[in-house]
Amino acid sequence: MDLIFPIAYAQETGQPSMTYNLILFGGMFLLFYLILWRPQSKRAKEHKELIGGISKGDEIMTSGGLLGKVTRVSDDYIAVEVAEGVELKLQKSSVAGALPKGTINQI
Repeated sequence: MDLIFPIAYAQETGQPSMTYNLILFGGMFLLFYLILWRPQSKRAKEHKELIGGISKGDEIMTSGGLLGKVTRVSDDYIAVEVAEGVELKLQKSSVAGALPKGTINQI
């Protein structure tokens, strides 16, 4: 029976070295930085540049899916014309993307 199930004899356990723990912790921190922090900060920077570059006449899409043309811009808010005579006031942070000129007319 010893051939199928080898006998496990008690052995003294060795403690992992402090260097191993530091390398493991550093590797986990590096992965966390590369997978989560860096891409998120890049997206936040791009969104901030997008919001800062909004001007009158730009065609935008909001995070809710509304398409419209910017008619007025203030510090924190924009007015967007979604149909002729219909104007919505939105926060700048709700803008998800800028559309190429003429996109709304093609739809």
